[in-house]
Amino acid sequence: MITNELAWFKSSHSSAQNDSCIEVAVAEEAVHVRDSKDLTQPPFAVGRDGWARFVRHVARG
Repeated sequence: MITNELAWFKSSHSSAQNDSCIEVAVAEEAVHVRDSKDLTQPPFAVGRDGWARFVRHVARG
């Protein structure tokens, strides 16, 4: 998948002053992640199951 065709979004917890932001784009086969402050770096992809485990882990604190 060409990542510039994805619909990228930031967390609602991100702000213009925050220099530690990521953007994610959900696709059928994976969740793509990129650094919103440095778009020269390539994004990486995580399988949807792996992303779900990550989100559950973060939600638990």
